Amino acid sequence: MRNIILGMSAVALAAVATPALAQDDLAGFSVSGNAAVVTDYRFRGISLSTGDVAIQGGIDLGHESGFYIGTWGSSLADGGGAVPTYGSTEIDVYAGWSGDVASGITADIGVLYYMYPNGTPGADLDYWEPYASIGTTVGPVEATFGVAYAPDQDSLGSNDNLYLYLDTGVGIPNTPISVSGHVGYTDGALSFDPDGTSWDWSLGAEWAITENLALGVTYTGVEAPSVDRFTDDGVFGTLSVSF
Repeated sequence: MRNIILGMSAVALAAVATPALAQDDLAGFSVSGNAAVVTDYRFRGISLSTGDVAIQGGIDLGHESGFYIGTWGSSLADGGGAVPTYGSTEIDVYAGWSGDVASGITADIGVLYYMYPNGTPGADLDYWEPYASIGTTVGPVEATFGVAYAPDQDSLGSNDNLYLYLDTGVGIPNTPISVSGHVGYTDGALSFDPDGTSWDWSLGAEWAITENLALGVTYTGVEAPSVDRFTDDGVFGTLSVSF
């Protein structure tokens, strides 16, 4: 996932969903990957591709103990857009641990580093962000509450940023369709509202065409001054594959 601005999903973390680890493993390790085409790269409600199609993908190495490392990338708007200084590429690198912490309760904790390798030369754009989440399942409904905190860094204008979010999802019985909801709250350097705080939200549906191929549609909005193709609410599509 990012993730902004400055960047993913959410770890995408929210918006970037990491597929289950591959079944074939070696000494407790396994590898999984994902790729997607999205009609607009939205990170915490903000467009990082200014309304253009983005190509995304990642790969993860996990261990049966719950520890994992991975990387994920996306194309960005390159020049002439709302965020021209970040170049045309975002690359995220992350590491952490996830697993059961109690009956029916799972946790995920780690750190993510956002990189912009072809941004404005000499500009300090990269930043890091620890994250943690806790999730549970109640009947057919899955829910996850998470927090990501980026401490003071030069790339954030010597400011910090707190992001809180709640994700929910449910599969429609006897169908390949699932629906999801998201609400997030930003306080700090990455808010685009004048008061330094903002909300973002989304409602989505996904059709699992096959075990590894999915088609999704999401309505996304954010609390921020209206900027065409950047903060405007909209409906966006995703075609994704996991392997």
